[in-house]
Amino acid sequence: MDAEAIKRSLEGSGLRCTAQRYAVMAFLMECKRHPTAAEIFEAVNRVDPRSSRATTYNNLRDLVQAGLVREVAVEGRAARFDAKGVRHHHFICDRCGNVEDMEWYDVRRPASRSLGKRILRDCEVIFRGLCPKCAARRASRKAS
Repeated sequence: MDAEAIKRSLEGSGLRCTAQRYAVMAFLMECKRHPTAAEIFEAVNRVDPRSSRATTYNNLRDLVQAGLVREVAVEGRAARFDAKGVRHHHFICDRCGNVEDMEWYDVRRPASRSLGKRILRDCEVIFRGLCPKCAARRASRKAS
């Protein structure tokens, strides 16, 4: 995504395109993995040392609320962030905490009566287990 497209996506979501917010969004768009807020702060701060930790975290919150970034909760570990434009699910490794993208498929929404007075915003699936690297380590320990 080029600079103008990032600016349009921010403004189209009702967010001002500040230098710090742009830097966070640009980093996430280029990132091949799912970084933590601390990793995002460190990367953005290397490019523009004027960006504070609080500003970075507040920008992440705003981007998540605007629907431009997804926050992936990893039990017992720091949340990770994802700005991939294509819808997808996630696989989280129980051992190393690695978060991987999984191909999207539609998830049936629950029947309205089972929701009661709740208002459902979205449905997604998070797969949990062992990633290929951790599964191989486990298999080699069992074999020895």
